[in-house]
Amino acid sequence: MSFLGNSKPLLLVYRNMRQETLSQTVNIMLPPQFYTFKREPLPVKYAFQAKKVAPSLFEGLLEHTENYDYMVYREDDHWVFIAYNMVEIAHFLKSKGIGPEQVGKVFFAQQALDRFETPVQLGEKDVLFAIDGVVGNVPRAAFREETKIVQIDDSFTPSNGLSLQDSFNSFISQKQSIGLATLFTLFALIFFTEGWRYGSTSQTLKQEIETLLEEYPSLESQYKRQSIAKKYRVIDKNERKKRDIVKTLGSMIFKGVKVESFKMNDKGFTVRFKCDNTKVAKQLRELGKKEGFASIKTLTGNIVTIEEHL
Repeated sequence: MSFLGNSKPLLLVYRNMRQETLSQTVNIMLPPQFYTFKREPLPVKYAFQAKKVAPSLFEGLLEHTENYDYMVYREDDHWVFIAYNMVEIAHFLKSKGIGPEQVGKVFFAQQALDRFETPVQLGEKDVLFAIDGVVGNVPRAAFREETKIVQIDDSFTPSNGLSLQDSFNSFISQKQSIGLATLFTLFALIFFTEGWRYGSTSQTLKQEIETLLEEYPSLESQYKRQSIAKKYRVIDKNERKKRDIVKTLGSMIFKGVKVESFKMNDKGFTVRFKCDNTKVAKQLRELGKKEGFASIKTLTGNIVTIEEHL
């Protein structure tokens, strides 16, 4: 029986699994191939406190700790830490025919520790088995032929899981979300300022036009009206272009990219991005070229700038 009473079937995935063709939403169970596990006796009371020190616990164990998220929960007198890369997991599932929209929740085998006291089939040659409180991959050949090997089912479903679709769509951590919220607030301020200037300019022009029409009735001709309307279109075109540029720059921000500075006026704009490493900088530069920015360039490896005229 599932701890959640969840009706979704539980699918155990692994690296050399076959392609899947799903007709319904499933929950996913991940073996240790997809995560790194640690158990520590930390003197903290709450999970959020333990989670703050998680990156330091895995330092040296993970290639790039900034690319990982962490699940933390208490187990007796210890805290359990599971490091995972949800983007990598989502890409793997997609390569096997499983899209984010087909996944309900994602669980880790370590969460169902007590259920792996009996070997669980993992592909053709391996099993999942708990040894000294750690669920690991064990060759099937390590057990006697008469050893009972079970198949995973819904009863292995833990009480807490992760949402793959939310993680895959966002690609950002909570810290990055706060940074982006600050950036978007800045963009909103820019929109407000430019919108106010545009509205003020339009109102001034409207008053001037009304005064001219009162003093010179001949300006009522269709030709003159078209000329006046053209002035509005030019202003609107420029403002729309500014808004489109800001929107495009916002879409270029992804995990590992931060905005150091941004300036825009009627003549052009300059934006300076700071990337976590040269690989991220290269990806950002390629994205900028796809968006049509001709002046995008990299400075000192990790700094990417764009400076263009409107």
